[in-house]
Amino acid sequence: MTNLSSFVRRAWRVRDIVIAAALTLLATAGITQAQAHDYALGDIKIEHPWSRATPGGTKVAGGFMKITNNGKVTDRLIGGTFIAAGQFEVHETQMKDNVMRMRRLEKGLEIPPGATVELRPGSYHVMFIGLQSGLKEGERIKGTLVFEKAGKVEVEYKIEALGSNPAGAKAGAGHHSGHH
Repeated sequence: MTNLSSFVRRAWRVRDIVIAAALTLLATAGITQAQAHDYALGDIKIEHPWSRATPGGTKVAGGFMKITNNGKVTDRLIGGTFIAAGQFEVHETQMKDNVMRMRRLEKGLEIPPGATVELRPGSYHVMFIGLQSGLKEGERIKGTLVFEKAGKVEVEYKIEALGSNPAGAKAGAGHHSGHH
């Protein structure tokens, strides 16, 4: 009888360890997914859409993220929505003759096959025009991104601190990374 009760106690300890390990894995997976803040649509991967907090009364803001095209054909980011703004446009900022100039990309932003394009301050970005109110740090605001071939995907923009530059984005650095 002693051997049986010893066996049962060990079995219960193993069960408790397995349950604890499973709960730890589930909790870690949940945290990783929440922190990752990534989206996918077919061959298109979108990493960490974000914007900056804005002072009260501001009517425009920029949106930033990394977009990777894992497919074999070029796609384009051609539009989208941001529920806190009236308009959504795809833009590029360039330095020309010592003057920073921003322009709307009428045909959208090309995402070549196998490339990652980073939308960041001072470079490619999306514009939220006609903000209904200021953006506050810590908010998450829903929107969509529309691609010429892949279609439409729902995303959520994380509002970062005013003046922030998450994920090591370098203002004004090169436009396309990952292709030549």
